[in-house]
Amino acid sequence: MDHLTHSANWLWSLAAVTIAAIVGLLFHTIAFAIFSRLARRTHSQVDDSLVSHAKRPLRLILPVLAILLVLPFAPLPPVVLNPLRHAVGLGLIAAIAWLAVAMISVVEDILSAHNAIDVADNLAARRIRTQVQVLRQIVVFVIVIVALAVMLMTFPSIRHLGESLFASAGLAALLAGLAARSTFSNLLAGVQIAFTQPMRLEDVVIVEGEWGWIEEITTTYVVVRIWDLRRLIVPLSYFIEKPFQNWTRNTSDLLGTVFLYTDYTISVEEVRQEFHRVLEASGKWDGKVWALHVTNTTEHAMELRALMSAPDGGRAFDLRCHVRENMVRFLQEKYPESLPKTRAELARDKPAATTAA
Repeated sequence: MDHLTHSANWLWSLAAVTIAAIVGLLFHTIAFAIFSRLARRTHSQVDDSLVSHAKRPLRLILPVLAILLVLPFAPLPPVVLNPLRHAVGLGLIAAIAWLAVAMISVVEDILSAHNAIDVADNLAARRIRTQVQVLRQIVVFVIVIVALAVMLMTFPSIRHLGESLFASAGLAALLAGLAARSTFSNLLAGVQIAFTQPMRLEDVVIVEGEWGWIEEITTTYVVVRIWDLRRLIVPLSYFIEKPFQNWTRNTSDLLGTVFLYTDYTISVEEVRQEFHRVLEASGKWDGKVWALHVTNTTEHAMELRALMSAPDGGRAFDLRCHVRENMVRFLQEKYPESLPKTRAELARDKPAATTAA
């Protein structure tokens, strides 16, 4: 009789837990079907992001909550009920941490939608998105650490072990600090970069002699997309400890130069007018700055510096190449005699003086 009662209790408990999980999943399915339809009607970025990011964490949270509500009524012995309740509680902590991370993604989506970077004047948008991306990864890291700590504190044996370790925490903290020095250094560098922003997403930079764009900023490293589509992975602390060039720190427009070397016989004014005509026909010049000056003279040639402005680094490079090619063509076609020359003079030998006999 006791065996039958024991088996019945197990069957009833299993059935109650299963039904609770199914009810939680059904409630999740119905609720999100309604929410998805409402989000499609409102066409709101907030509603779409909430439905998209919260769907999966709540698919775990709702069944777990239903099971927790049913477990106190399950006819199970404490030796089984307590570990089961503990395991379900751990799952709930993990699910809540997952939901918190999802809510951070919702905030990131909303801020990204209101700060588009695919526009001409995107400096403020890149500043905000850089802060959001870096801070998001730091907050996610903190949430994961806190969730793991809370889960571990639910085990009495580990809690007592932690209390005993705190008594001798000096050496442990020193060893842990030395072991994780680079990690904490990068985390602190991430916080500093998020607020001071020596560089932002899609900034044009020169790092380690490579020209490219800031593609991604993580909690430990930065991905630089080089102009030839290679990726340069740089530790986050690099941008705090070492110098680098940022071509779009305050504005994206840049000045570019092209140097020409000609003979002294050329008309500088005609070259200046041709340079201006090439700029206007290029389609890459922003119309702000242009100048052509003689910046140096040597015994062999004159140095002409053509100065021009462009909206961003990519177009500045293309504009310089365009100007260089067209100005060389102009000199070859119109003034081939004024290309740099090397002059030399051959001195004739004087006749030897005759001596009187």
